[in-house]
Amino acid sequence: MQNWMVFSMLLCAKDICKKIRGKTVLSHVNLELESGTIYGFVGRNGSGKTMLFRALSGLISVSSGEVTLDGKVLRKDFSVLPNLGIILETTGLYPNLTGIENLSYLASIQKRIGLEEIKRAIRRVGLDPEDKRTYRKYSMGMKQRLALAQAVMERPDIIMLDEPTNGLDEDGVDMIRKLILAEKERGAMILVASHNKEDIHILADQVYRISAGVVSQREENVQ
Repeated sequence: MQNWMVFSMLLCAKDICKKIRGKTVLSHVNLELESGTIYGFVGRNGSGKTMLFRALSGLISVSSGEVTLDGKVLRKDFSVLPNLGIILETTGLYPNLTGIENLSYLASIQKRIGLEEIKRAIRRVGLDPEDKRTYRKYSMGMKQRLALAQAVMERPDIIMLDEPTNGLDEDGVDMIRKLILAEKERGAMILVASHNKEDIHILADQVYRISAGVVSQREENVQ
C-alpha cells in the first residue's frame, strides 16, 4: 500500500507583489507556511485572496519577490507547485462527462492514482462513483463536492481551497470540514479562503486577513 503521509515542507512568500494593468493586487506579502497546518484567509470580495492562491501555486507569476518551496524558487525551478490540489472560483470540468469520467481524465495526466482511488475520493465527498448523470446535470452542491474530490484525490502535499463549503447543505458542510481535517492529520498543508466565519473558526490553526492585496499580521485561531 502506498504511503500517503506528507514529508514536512515549507512554502514561503518573500515580499511578493503583483500588478495587473497598473493596479496592485498583492502588496509586499510575506508568509511562511508549514505542512500539517490549516491556514485561514479572510477578506472581502476583491481583497486578493484568490490572487494570492494563484501566486502561491504558480498559476500566475509575481511582479516582484519570490515564492519558494523548501528553498526552490517557483516558476524558476518548477513551473507550478508539485503535488498540489486546488479549487479556485471556477472548476473547469467537462459538462458532457460523468463525475468519474471527469476525474479519471484528470488523473490520467499524472498517472499517480488508479480507478479505486478515484472512486474513494468521490465517496469521501458523499457522491456515488456509479452515478451516470453528466456534470451538466449536477446541482451546485454536487459540483462543489466533485471539485473537492478532484482536489484531494491524489493525496496532494499542498491543498488550496477557495470557498470550499460554498453551495453545500448542512450535512455537506460537515462532511467537507471533516475531510479537510483528515487531510491535515495526513500532514498536508492546507490554505482555506472562506466567507464563512464558522469554517475559519473550526478549521484554521492560523488566520490571515487580506485587504486590498495586503496580508495582515497572522492571528492564532482560538478554537
